[in-house]
Amino acid sequence: MTAEEKIRVAVQALDAKRAEKIQVLHVTDLTILGDYFVIASGTSTTHTKTLAEEVEFQLSQKGEEPHHREGMNGSNWYILDYTDVIVHVFNQDMRDFYRLEQLWADAEEVDISSLLVEEGESE
Repeated sequence: MTAEEKIRVAVQALDAKRAEKIQVLHVTDLTILGDYFVIASGTSTTHTKTLAEEVEFQLSQKGEEPHHREGMNGSNWYILDYTDVIVHVFNQDMRDFYRLEQLWADAEEVDISSLLVEEGESE
């Protein structure tokens, strides 16, 4: 899968499970860690875990397994590393504390509006 396809699957999985503040940052020129960061928030520890599990499940269904994962045991921050795409799922307090969007402020934000289901729209 291309990075763009992974992003599409991850963003749609997060959106389907009602993740908050989904963002995608293009970080290729800023770090060797990956090309894109997908960042989202959950409303509770359970919700955050569910979001991370759904992204992993949906990408697994497409034949993509994470190269590395962190936080899968009741954490407030989950990381799924697909080499070129790194998915960060936080609870809101952790997101506010680490402020990845500010840390990577020089990154280009990717427009994901076409991937999101608008409120009231049925799937």
